Amino acid sequence: MSQKIQSVKGMNDLLPVEQKDFKLTADFWQAFENQVQKWTQRFGYKQIRTPIVEHTNLFVRSIGEETDVVGKEMYTFNDNAGETSLSLRPEGTASCLRAVVEHDLTYAAPQKLWYMGAMFRAERPQKGRYRQFHQVGIEALGFADPDIDAEIIAMCADLWRELGISGQLTLEINSLGNREERAAHRAALVAYLSQHEAELDDDSKRRLHTNPLRVLDSKNPALQDICNAAPRLLDYLGEASLQHYNTFKSLLDGLQIKYIENPRLVRGLDYYNHTVFEWTTDKLGAQATVCGGGRYDGLMEELGGRATPSIGFAMGIERLLLLVRDYGSLKADFAPDVFVMQQGEGATLAAMKHAQTLRGAGLNVAQFSGSTKLKNQFKRADQSGATFAVIIAENEVAQNTVTIKDLRGERGQTTVAADELVQQLNEWSTQ
Repeated sequence: MSQKIQSVKGMNDLLPVEQKDFKLTADFWQAFENQVQKWTQRFGYKQIRTPIVEHTNLFVRSIGEETDVVGKEMYTFNDNAGETSLSLRPEGTASCLRAVVEHDLTYAAPQKLWYMGAMFRAERPQKGRYRQFHQVGIEALGFADPDIDAEIIAMCADLWRELGISGQLTLEINSLGNREERAAHRAALVAYLSQHEAELDDDSKRRLHTNPLRVLDSKNPALQDICNAAPRLLDYLGEASLQHYNTFKSLLDGLQIKYIENPRLVRGLDYYNHTVFEWTTDKLGAQATVCGGGRYDGLMEELGGRATPSIGFAMGIERLLLLVRDYGSLKADFAPDVFVMQQGEGATLAAMKHAQTLRGAGLNVAQFSGSTKLKNQFKRADQSGATFAVIIAENEVAQNTVTIKDLRGERGQTTVAADELVQQLNEWSTQ
């Protein structure tokens, strides 16, 4: 017997049933996608779809060569000719903005875009974090004022309410200021951390000389006192940056959205400036962040486009759905309306014709395939979750009738003329 081929570590199949080590089903995922479609439409966002593979330089220029994502986590390879370095996308913003710049989408007007798809990072798999993971992303391009910052926070809050997880999430916010303010803070931070270099762990020592802001995001308990006493970026903000941040906070207050100011919140990518935020939970172990984002006003220009103020966020679908599964209220009910079964001479073709008629009338229909006793077919109908069963046996074929059985209610069973099938089911459905 040939050896079974296993899936790649950290990459999961979505099945109709829960797996031992991956508890999310395809139906549950689909219910979430349907919710996202309605949610983004309500806020006026239009979908964009980009390739999974991009030129490596796109991520080097946007995310930052010294970030962990580019330095250690990307899946990078050369094309067949060996001349072009390509990478599987590790996040969605860079790809989205590359497409916007390439096709000049913001030429006539600002854009509100959303996307959903697979991302890839070669990191250690753990609960809610995988090497192939999926994100929903929102990008608002061409908006400079803090009202859009508050709008996308309100957008998140609405989705959490609809999913029934508002009480499981906490909003943390901060401001990273502009480039000059970050540079002044960086100099003060490096000077401060250098005084404590002997006490830093290996990751923090490396980041001290490449991306010192990320040291403040360390989860090492031994470094918390050092990080807490470090210079705060908020203390280096100028008047305009402070006004933007304070207006943003006042809008959140007016919308009655609770938040915590976290001066150590920096995000993991180099392109952020001004407003940054994360929605976190204590229900998923070490993986606290479910959704995060912020402003990246200089990124469009960095990728060859016009200077365009922009803001966005991404949520990890796996982590979010684990939270929804355990604490939320998302309904993943994709049971058919009708289960059609047949038995006897001529019943198969008659059953197929009736099933097609019902589908044409807008009903979701599952049909039994093969031949077995009606008792076994009823078991399949019950397992399917269907509301009604339609039975076609030799008597029904001979008399051009169908038998309908209510599988979930108290209507019992009745036999009607074949041309009355749709009418009878509609009547039962509305009673």
